Formats: sequence, structure tokens, C-alpha cells
Amino acid sequence: MPVISSFYGILIKMYFGDHVPPHFHAEYGEHAAQISIRDLGILQGYLPPKALALVVEWASIHKDELVMNWESLSESGNGSYLKIEPLR
Repeated sequence: MPVISSFYGILIKMYFGDHVPPHFHAEYGEHAAQISIRDLGILQGYLPPKALALVVEWASIHKDELVMNWESLSESGNGSYLKIEPLR
């Protein structure tokens, strides 16, 4: 599972050929969540509120890049992905 970004101790990952709906994985310490790209809501898991707020802020800035990575990493894509700038 490629790490596509990391910031403030948070890792953002996407799986190759992952299931729909389009989403990414965010990990912070022992916590992990799947976040919907469409509405940036938690699909599964848990992140502490401050970490979740940072992830949502980052994802709202990089939504187009997340969609491009999702499409490239999906079963019908070419398997390539781009690293995405961290939140600063």
C-alpha cells in the first residue's frame, strides 16, 4: 500500500485495486480510518478529532489529486500514483 503523503505524524495511503467507494486510508499512531474522497467522511475506523480535522483540511486541498490517484490505482488503472504535498 503506497504512502502518498505524510504530515504531523499522519500517514495517507491508498491500496492497489481497492474496493469502492473511492477512499484513502489515514493512520495516526494506533488509529486508522478509511476516508471517502467524495465527501471526506469516515467510512470505517476512527481518528482523534484533531487528526481528523488535519486530514480533512489536507484532503479538501488535494481532492483532484486524490481522485487521479484513485483512478490510477484502481483495477482498471495503470497502477501508478503521485506523491501529494503534505499539509504545511
